[in-house]
Amino acid sequence: MSRERIVIVGAGFAGYQAARTLSRRLRDRAEIVLLNPTDYFLYLPLLPQVAVGILEPRRVAVSLTGTLPCVRLVLGEAGHVDLEARRVGYTGPEGERGELAYDRLVLAVGSVNKLLPVPGVAAYAHGFRGLPEALYLRDHVTRQIELAASADDRAERTARATFVVVGAGYTGTEVAAQGKVFTDALVRKQWAWDPARKPRWLLLDIAPRVLPELDRRLSTTADRVLRGRGVDVRTGTSVKEAGPTGITLDDGEFIETHTLVWCVGVRPDPLVSEIGLPVDQGRLRVDSQLSVVGHPEVFACGDAAAVPDLTRPGKFTPMTAQHASRQGRMAGHNVAASLGHGRRGTYKHNDLGFVVDLGGVKAAANPLGVPLSGPLAGAVTRGYHLAAMPGNRVRVAADWLLDAVLPRQAVQLGLVRSWTVPLESSSPELARVPGAPEQPGARGKPGAAKEE
Repeated sequence: MSRERIVIVGAGFAGYQAARTLSRRLRDRAEIVLLNPTDYFLYLPLLPQVAVGILEPRRVAVSLTGTLPCVRLVLGEAGHVDLEARRVGYTGPEGERGELAYDRLVLAVGSVNKLLPVPGVAAYAHGFRGLPEALYLRDHVTRQIELAASADDRAERTARATFVVVGAGYTGTEVAAQGKVFTDALVRKQWAWDPARKPRWLLLDIAPRVLPELDRRLSTTADRVLRGRGVDVRTGTSVKEAGPTGITLDDGEFIETHTLVWCVGVRPDPLVSEIGLPVDQGRLRVDSQLSVVGHPEVFACGDAAAVPDLTRPGKFTPMTAQHASRQGRMAGHNVAASLGHGRRGTYKHNDLGFVVDLGGVKAAANPLGVPLSGPLAGAVTRGYHLAAMPGNRVRVAADWLLDAVLPRQAVQLGLVRSWTVPLESSSPELARVPGAPEQPGARGKPGAAKEE
């Protein structure tokens, strides 16, 4: 007898955990197929440490084939879901088109950079959602410091040593905090650098405080560390326009800079809005068992799913890695139950706290609601990340140890250029390369397809 086929689209926090749960519960009793553009799960919370040279890129990239036994990986970007025929169309890494038939479908496509209608941002800003963007920022920041050190013009030196991060949420706060430590270390290696002239970092957000979505005590701790480190934190401030030589703020001030990092948040992957099912602010509507109403064979979880928050009636769960991971496990459990293995459960989860790594030994954390700061928070934060990572723990810990005792290697590798990581991309995990098929080609019609 042929086995039932389960297709999981996306290997982020939700998709990875769904595949892992199904692998353990079903083993060879069903065919589990994971469709993803890359062959790794990206541990996104440690991406800022890649951008500043603490961790090497492969440390945060966990092999899918190496950690998911009984799961078949298909490399490709999903672009079309035919609910009637029960097929998912995709485009492979070399431009080939294909289709996957399914008996059960788990949509865990995640999110992409959130865009705002600000003139010039799409052309001159870069996001922070994938390894290519982190590698680009690492090279770019290093290059700006080196060019500033050799520039004869004072205005050019100032502009190149000015770095602007827009969005004081989880990612933006960590990028600014880690980035300031990184550039301060870089200039110490430049013998011609004036010690009195420090690199300038600005963190902007229209919210009234940093980390507006987290506990106020975490916000206060992060704000104190940032300002103490010399970061220019400006709340209630937004970008009016971006250009090749700088940005204009909504109060009219013009800031000369060559670096604009866009961390204003995320939006659900556009794929879910194109399926033809009900959505809420771009997120696919599901019930508390993560099943799509009217299509019991389809499940959705993570950032792309509008999951009812049973702890806050009338609202949906936030788009966080913590919820995505737990929803992925519940989706895997319920998919197995729909095939006769176990009983379905409902998703209900209270936040267990958050951790924010601020660079060095500084961090802000509130595990189980207990507010922590300083070195203790730093130890808890790194301990949490090691526990949460599904692989590479020893390598990550080794990099942390090396960073504590050795100076960082400040070199440009030149592997990722600015045009390969556009802000407006449905696949931030992939860098655009010459001759590659256009990314939007995976969206919409499946074209000449083959059965997998």
